[in-house]
Amino acid sequence: MGQVARASETKRTLSGGDESEIGLSSAEAERRFAEFGPNEPVPAKIAGPLFQFLRFCANPLVLILLVASVISAFLGQAVDAIIIAAMIVLSVVLNFIQAYRSEKAVLGLREQVAPTATVKRDGNWIELPRRQLVPGDVVRLSAGDLVPADARLLQSQDLHVQQAALTGESMPVEKCVGEGASAETGATRPDMVFLGTSVVSGTATAVAIATGPHTSFGDIAARLSERPPETEFDRGTRQFGILIMKTVFFLVLFILVVSVAMHRHALESLLFAVALAVGLTPEFLPMITTVTLSMGALRMARRKVIVKHLDAIENLGSIDLLCSDKTGTLTSGEMVLESSLDPFGELSEGPLFLGYLNSRFESGIKSPLDASILKCPVPANIDKCEKTDEIPFDFERRRLSIVVRTDGACMLITKGAPEGVLDASTSIEVGGECRPLGDAERERSTKEFRSLSASGLRVLAIAYRQLDRGEGLKCEDERDLVFAGFLTFLDPPVEGVADTVAALRADGVGIKILTGDNELVTKHICERVGIDCSKIVLGAELERMTDSALFHVAEEADIFARVSPGQKNRIIRALKTRGHVVGFLGDGINDAPSLHAADVGISVAGAVDVARDAADIILLEHGLSVLHGGIIEGRKAFGNVLKYILMGTSSNFGNMFSMAAATLFLPFLPMLPTQILLNNFLYDLAQVTIPTDNVDPVYIRSPQKWNVRIIRNFMIVIGPISSIFDFLTFYILLVVFRSSEAFFHTGWFVESLATQTLVLFVIRTAGRPWSNRPSLPLASTTILIVVAGLLLPFSPLAGRLGFVSLPAPFFLFLAAAVISYLVLVEIVKARLVRSFLLRI
Repeated sequence: MGQVARASETKRTLSGGDESEIGLSSAEAERRFAEFGPNEPVPAKIAGPLFQFLRFCANPLVLILLVASVISAFLGQAVDAIIIAAMIVLSVVLNFIQAYRSEKAVLGLREQVAPTATVKRDGNWIELPRRQLVPGDVVRLSAGDLVPADARLLQSQDLHVQQAALTGESMPVEKCVGEGASAETGATRPDMVFLGTSVVSGTATAVAIATGPHTSFGDIAARLSERPPETEFDRGTRQFGILIMKTVFFLVLFILVVSVAMHRHALESLLFAVALAVGLTPEFLPMITTVTLSMGALRMARRKVIVKHLDAIENLGSIDLLCSDKTGTLTSGEMVLESSLDPFGELSEGPLFLGYLNSRFESGIKSPLDASILKCPVPANIDKCEKTDEIPFDFERRRLSIVVRTDGACMLITKGAPEGVLDASTSIEVGGECRPLGDAERERSTKEFRSLSASGLRVLAIAYRQLDRGEGLKCEDERDLVFAGFLTFLDPPVEGVADTVAALRADGVGIKILTGDNELVTKHICERVGIDCSKIVLGAELERMTDSALFHVAEEADIFARVSPGQKNRIIRALKTRGHVVGFLGDGINDAPSLHAADVGISVAGAVDVARDAADIILLEHGLSVLHGGIIEGRKAFGNVLKYILMGTSSNFGNMFSMAAATLFLPFLPMLPTQILLNNFLYDLAQVTIPTDNVDPVYIRSPQKWNVRIIRNFMIVIGPISSIFDFLTFYILLVVFRSSEAFFHTGWFVESLATQTLVLFVIRTAGRPWSNRPSLPLASTTILIVVAGLLLPFSPLAGRLGFVSLPAPFFLFLAAAVISYLVLVEIVKARLVRSFLLRI
């Protein structure tokens, strides 16, 4: 309570205007950081190593085994108790070390794309992580920035802020420095900006008066900090867990009923049933998943793709449709000014002069078009021009206007999309003369614009109007303009982008272009890079479509031109409704809703803060080839996770089913509880290196999705094959070798470990085992574990584990059984893969 009270007191003090515009010293900032804490609406909950270790220990299966170990020790079965406890500790420690290292690595990657703020410290402007801001810090804001804290404006110029997160207002609101403002801090205050909002246009400096949970957004963030919506990866894992739980329940119940009916030792039967449950449960799945995804994240980082959330890797690999703008994706985004033309297409310097003034004085984000204009020589006498007002750009008007004063006269200069500028014009300037804009002139100008666009040029229209005042203008004042002409720009396709588009299509990823540009330019570029242009849908058409109609159109068309941010969002939601996994690539202020709506939001390191904050994936380099590499890594990670699951559900199920069936006719337990646990531990240990394995091209060739039905079928088909060879082993042990109980336990332990471990070389690939080689770590651990299992009966531990030495003829049988088993699994797997696995 004391900290909150101090924060409130600081807010009241700083709101009163006593703060200094020179900012804080580093020493004072450190003191305030210690007092108020990090600038996070909901403090990040990073569990310490001890807590994470205890969390692994709190696994229900671990607790059950610990109880079993204690009961064994209490009843005098010390060896069993020690072995069970040792294997539990080894499993938990291995889980903890691998998962903890992976989480640390991923946190390091996230730091690379953490949001920053421009702050004045020790009298200098520096970039700092946003979480380091404290009350009293002076920050600088510009278009595209996320407001880093609740702050009072010190200086502002044409500042417009999007604060829908706080107020629900859909349109940006203007903010300005106020005088004699009240001490209230409501979002309607015109002299304050708030955490959770973003700057649409203009610039400002402001002093932070509240940070973190003490901000207006803090209460909202706390309510929104509940568990996020379930992702497809989470849903698949949960469904898989339910499948295993049901199977375990019925098998354990069956074992207990049979044991009671046959009057077996109650504790031994209970331990056997528990061990059987553990044997069927892939307890290393969380660790395998975490390590696989984190290794995928590290590989993606080397490919210039940063993952903010591990689950996004699997979702990235599942993408079957990528929605993006063409600028910066198909084209370089580096515009080159080609020409300055009058309304009829003749060369004219007038549009360039007016366009230069507009670009020079606008306070929003400088677009590539502005950058190209400002590379031109500075016009004469521009220093005499003074900006007095601005009407910022928005996606409804599709234009931006500034007002300049020269020698006491005021002029409104507008640049934007030709259609909108022409509609707002009533006059035309040709050859230095103004005349009315009649139907003939309008038609000729429109024809010229469309001709330029059809040749692949970006076209910007320029118009102006004389004013009798220089301030207080609104959108309604963009009327009765004099149309001055066009500026044309060339933005050629990125070299090699056509090959990348073809490669994505070959890998099952379709591309849909959602652009605000006109359809003629878009068609010209898309034709050159191989995107289907047979159906182009315009924003005006979308406006009239019902949702049901859009569902169909969104799938049929690959190009959507002249669309607004809201329409982009609507297209993405329609595609998701049709069952597609949609990625959206955006970097603009108004792309945040679409980035949120997509299954995977993708942005670039150079994007505005709003877009980077909303994205799941950040590309350190712009381009489809970088993203394509990230998609492939996502599929590899999914392939390795699926590999472990198919192994666990098929081999384990077969062995556990054999044990359950053997209890019906054997006068003793088919394997001691301790031996089951040891078998399962060694088997799992062999698969720890699966995250390093090479991935079959099948998993890379097309989008991969969870499908529990396929996993269930794989378990039901492959599992019984294992049981067939188990029953064969039973027969050989009982009839041929006339084995004792200890001999039976030892023989089956070795056979089950060898078959279920070595079958990994068959199941790990959808093709022939020799067509896709395993990684060296995976091959090494698998072979070492099998060798260890073969040597255990001859080791000093054999007696304590209940093993006896096996004769040479048994190993001849074992070799023949293993080879036959692997061949049969390969034959069945090939059919199963063709029927089911490729549909995942």
